[in-house]
Amino acid sequence: MSSPIRSIVYTALFSALFIVMSAIKLPLGFSPVPITLQNLALMLAGAFLGARYGFLSILFVCILTALGLPLLGGEGGLAVVFGATGGFIWMFPLCALTVGYFSRKVLSSSALGRNKKLRLLALFAVFMIFGSLLSYVGGVPWLAYAANLSIAKSLTVGMYPFLPGDLIKAAVAAIVTSALYAYMPGLHRAKPAASGSQA
Repeated sequence: MSSPIRSIVYTALFSALFIVMSAIKLPLGFSPVPITLQNLALMLAGAFLGARYGFLSILFVCILTALGLPLLGGEGGLAVVFGATGGFIWMFPLCALTVGYFSRKVLSSSALGRNKKLRLLALFAVFMIFGSLLSYVGGVPWLAYAANLSIAKSLTVGMYPFLPGDLIKAAVAAIVTSALYAYMPGLHRAKPAASGSQA
């Protein structure tokens, strides 16, 4: 399979993964924002596809959702992308892009490659900061606007309750990426550094 075709296929696969993980959601009675696995999906998309294709895999789903296809938790249309959780949706492609960029830096680092524990910790930080916390930069202010809440209230119902789950998702993404990246050369160009001695 040629490289461009392979990239398109993998991009589509991670788009599908994002759709599937969007369907797994747990509504919270006190918040218009449900618990989902969307962040985990975009973390993996960015890590394995890189910045460009990770971005495109998530953006493609968001555009199709805006056009009316029920791809995000069985819902679609402008009412979804401009609803209370719209700010998070807009941020998801950017999260995948930045995760892809910085995770590649970690995985291609010779210094981190010699210390698996340090590499795992660095990946966790990348996933938590860019795959999770970055989404709140757009999500929380838009939630405050769309739901007519104060920023403090928006943080209370749209961010704080989700941080423990975000920590777990970032840890899972770091473990999966660190364990599988070297065995999936079709998904990346940069080669991970040799493991060498461990701390």
